[in-house]
Amino acid sequence: MVEINLVSPTPDTTRAIGETMGRYLKGGEIICLYGELGVGKTCLTQGIAQGLKVEDPRRVKSPSFILIREYNGSLPLYHIDLFRLSTPQEMEELGYEEYLYGEGVTVIEWADKMGQYLPRKRIDIFLSYREEGKREIRINWPDLPEPLWAGELSIISREALVVRSEE
Repeated sequence: MVEINLVSPTPDTTRAIGETMGRYLKGGEIICLYGELGVGKTCLTQGIAQGLKVEDPRRVKSPSFILIREYNGSLPLYHIDLFRLSTPQEMEELGYEEYLYGEGVTVIEWADKMGQYLPRKRIDIFLSYREEGKREIRINWPDLPEPLWAGELSIISREALVVRSEE
């Protein structure tokens, strides 16, 4: 498996990482976000929205209370937040297949709550806290070919460290 590891020193850098990804997305991608509360999942999603040319991407907010928000851009962006999900079976009630297998790009916060509904073909992004307000961002894509944006991410930040490990 190939993995990219980045260090984001600021929220703007996190948005820039998302924007770079968003510019290369073609539709049908499922991006699963993992990390503690406040670590930058929504910030990264704002960047993806910017890359998809969503009007006013900073208005992209975590849909914690309504679970799903849709935004129009060059492709539809489906932003799903599963923080309040009690069981994976609640995915059925959301009509999740319409979003996961539609024409747009689906970003799922708290994707670990999906259980057996987690799709095989996805991009996994793990965000974690580091010292001095920095964030570590680990990206992998277990069952997909290397995305076009993978090589671009290393130039986002002077502190970005790209590590590719083959397993």
